[in-house]
Amino acid sequence: MKRINILFLGGAKRVSLAERFIRAGRKNNAEVRIFSYELQEKVPIACLARVIVGLKWKDKQILEHLGQVIAENQIDIVLPFVDPAIEICSRLKQQTDKSVYIPVSNEALCQTMFEKKQAAAWFSERGFPIPETYSLHNIKFPAILKPNTGSAAKGLIVVHDNSELNNISRPEDYLIQEYIGDNTEYTVDAFVSEKREIMAAVPRIRLETAGGESVRSVTIRENEIIELSHKILQSDEFYGPITIQFIRDNRKHKLYVMEINPRLGGGVVLSIEAGADICEMIIGEHLGLHLEKCTNWTSGLLMTRYFKEVFYADNH
Repeated sequence: MKRINILFLGGAKRVSLAERFIRAGRKNNAEVRIFSYELQEKVPIACLARVIVGLKWKDKQILEHLGQVIAENQIDIVLPFVDPAIEICSRLKQQTDKSVYIPVSNEALCQTMFEKKQAAAWFSERGFPIPETYSLHNIKFPAILKPNTGSAAKGLIVVHDNSELNNISRPEDYLIQEYIGDNTEYTVDAFVSEKREIMAAVPRIRLETAGGESVRSVTIRENEIIELSHKILQSDEFYGPITIQFIRDNRKHKLYVMEINPRLGGGVVLSIEAGADICEMIIGEHLGLHLEKCTNWTSGLLMTRYFKEVFYADNH
């Protein structure tokens, strides 16, 4: 049986996803072992993976250290699970042996998507619909302020007038857009092969979130979202697992793209269980197998989440 060693970067809570990688390996007659690069050893993924205590993403030595980790542990696949790790993977890909499979987009594209102002300009230049975007001197209230390099809905601020805006420290550091109160949020889980073929694009409605992550979601076959996702993914050199966030203004009946994360999303397990097994696609491409496009995934599959504990005794 083949052995495949997968290194998660910041995959501390991705236990259920690790389980699906192991399952996907078995389908391909391979034993998958999970490693996870973290800042501390006692994290949930340790119940299933070997945790490697590493450096912070901004540490100047991180690429060198990751190179050592990959070599020492014979890592075959590297996957980012937090936004700062995406650019790390893009750079790592340039200096790592080609036998190590790192399915991420190029560094310039990742940098663009990581900064909200650049991403908004990227969408606009290509004609993709986004909420109305304001300058500091031309705001229509209510407006929403998004930290330029924030993620997972952290630091979002809604302002209703100039007095509230004036209370914001350094508002120039935010992307300022139209606030859409009556809305429906969608996430699309997609996978783009090395040949730039879109192997899957599964929309799901985010029914409930916690900390910016979906905890209750349902797949939905909406052709408008699927078609727009394909246009976006074909417009640049996207590669690997991609997560696209959309929002629909229910009053205006308009769909807007909000952001793109060039990595696996936290709720991707729903799309996997619906039939678009992105874990199997990743392993299959690493093994050089022919990939089949998935369009017959199950619509209307509901996912709800719960907490599960992992315990550590002192000094263990």
